[in-house]
Amino acid sequence: MDTQATGVERNAITEGVIWKQILLFFFPILFGTFFQQLYNAADALIVGRFVGKEALSAVGGGTGTVINLLVGFFVGLASGATVIISQYYGAKRGEMVGYAVHTAIAFSLVGGLVMTVCGLLSAPWILQAMDTPEDVLEPATLYIRIYFLGMVGNLVYNVGSGILRAVGDSRRPLYFLIASCLTNIVLDIVLVVALHMGVAGAALATILSQLLSAVLVIWVLMRTKDMHRLELKKIGFDWRMFKRIIRIGFPAGLQSVMYSLSNIIIQTAINGEGTDTVAAWTVYGKLDVVFWMIVSAFGIAITTFVGQNYGAGKIDRVRKGIRSCLGMTVVSTVVVSTLLYVTCGGIYTLFTDDTEVLRIGVEMTRFLVPTYITYICIEILSGALRGVGDCWIPTLICLTGVCLIRVIWIMAAVPRIPGVRSIIFSYPLTWVITTVLFGIYYIFFSKIHRSAGTQ
Repeated sequence: MDTQATGVERNAITEGVIWKQILLFFFPILFGTFFQQLYNAADALIVGRFVGKEALSAVGGGTGTVINLLVGFFVGLASGATVIISQYYGAKRGEMVGYAVHTAIAFSLVGGLVMTVCGLLSAPWILQAMDTPEDVLEPATLYIRIYFLGMVGNLVYNVGSGILRAVGDSRRPLYFLIASCLTNIVLDIVLVVALHMGVAGAALATILSQLLSAVLVIWVLMRTKDMHRLELKKIGFDWRMFKRIIRIGFPAGLQSVMYSLSNIIIQTAINGEGTDTVAAWTVYGKLDVVFWMIVSAFGIAITTFVGQNYGAGKIDRVRKGIRSCLGMTVVSTVVVSTLLYVTCGGIYTLFTDDTEVLRIGVEMTRFLVPTYITYICIEILSGALRGVGDCWIPTLICLTGVCLIRVIWIMAAVPRIPGVRSIIFSYPLTWVITTVLFGIYYIFFSKIHRSAGTQ
């Protein structure tokens, strides 16, 4: 049996009705991202209710920013493997898919160990540099140190699920995250509520659930009969493939780091407003993630869709897919923004009953959610450009339009116009500027528009 042909027919990404194929790929990613965020929200909800607002701030806020800084860089690097695998898979080049898969898994194992060391050594210092409130610093340091002990499992899952999505399988990563989420919730209840382990229990619950998802994704990769099959004895670095992965992934990793650094500066400004504001910002992040998981799911879907169709030489289908994805993302964003604006007050009470935290959080939410629509083009167009291997210019656009201008605003404008609203205005300001830059580049300069119809 021709397993290569079977894999492509099963996924149908290069065939069929475009919007349907994007949605069929999108929904498992969306639900998977939902469950991934649910166990983070479960940590915050259970800790906030059963330990206190200091502990709530410790498991969110600055710790989340530090984790995103270090983990995001590696996941960005590894995203180069997803692009390469999707292109080779679309072109039915099984041997090259195999090299990329085994190199990516080796990279995740080594990277996980490196990230563990980096996190243990640097995270406490970063939290102090971010002016984390004194009553939050100790539990935040404990939480983040335990979290980084589970980094191998975290990275193996991220890379393994990226491999599955690259070949069009977005369902099984969803199943793994459901299992991981349920495990995390049960462990949170046992370790935090029953055994009174506080933030340490929440961190331990998270890393054990991530380990489970890593084991599941490796098991599936080993059992598949398709060209992306994983064989343990073949795990190792193919240096030519590794260079290709890094060449494509490094801009994404750099972009993730710069996003995180700019967010660290924002978090530092938020920390300066006091514990109530930090706690409100932590809870806002749990609401905010509803939008981000939707738009990022569309971004992942369009990257794989573009990668496979570009690899198959179907550039007209690539363009139509981008237009369809933009339209669906706009509709989804309007719906989500409206729901969050209307219901945020009630949602905040699930996390805390502190009246000042509630007031600040609702104010933040109702200021920011109407501006979400200004971000859409950044995610979809950058995802599409990554799918064809066009990484550096989009990265430079993001670094300039989002990161640099955001830092300038926080350092120059906020001291003159103090307050929470002035701090968070940096988000829509930089989204609008970056969207304009992306639109200009995509329409007039990108290889998608310059291509004559074949690679």
